[in-house]
Amino acid sequence: MQILTISDELVPAVYSLNLKQRLPHVDCVLSCGDLPYYYIEFVLTTLQVPCFFVYGNHDGTQFLESGEQRVAPRGAVNVEGRIVRHGGLSIAGLGGSLRYKPDGAYMYTDAEMMRRTWRLVPSMLFHHYRYGRYLDILITHAPPFGIHNGPNYPHHGFKAFLWLMDRFRPRYLIHGHVHLSYGYDIGIESCYGETTILNTVGYRVIEVEPDSDCRL
Repeated sequence: MQILTISDELVPAVYSLNLKQRLPHVDCVLSCGDLPYYYIEFVLTTLQVPCFFVYGNHDGTQFLESGEQRVAPRGAVNVEGRIVRHGGLSIAGLGGSLRYKPDGAYMYTDAEMMRRTWRLVPSMLFHHYRYGRYLDILITHAPPFGIHNGPNYPHHGFKAFLWLMDRFRPRYLIHGHVHLSYGYDIGIESCYGETTILNTVGYRVIEVEPDSDCRL
């Protein structure tokens, strides 16, 4: 299965009328936050495939030029705090960043994110019983603590994600939030136990097959 992952930055090669010709075999889109909703809608409409998304720390109500308000991209599936099945894969989402100001939407303390993570446990246990694996892909906005982190606190990651990877071993954790264009000296692909962690700021195209490895 070919998957297009997007996050944080608008990329002309993606926001293009020839996207379908360039990526004819994409089976789904995963959006990791902080993108205009119209951009996500363009991608899923152009490719005519399902899109699963989480919110970033800069997301919230967005306004169109017509004045219409949007609280989510139309046609995309919100996977915040839940698991969905697609193409033989179990996909879950935990968006948002570390809380660095009191009034920010989609910001959480580590304790708050841990509670959100615990709420996924019953679903992961069910998926393990039904499909033989707790989780295939976790999409997040922020990275795990200590992995692909930026130098300042707002761009640090969550310890809760380490706990989830230790105990439930998702095959992939795909995140955004930490921009390489900011000059951060970070990795974009790492391994933690049995999990491959990918930073998808901008976009990436990956090949994922049930119970096989990731090919970039």
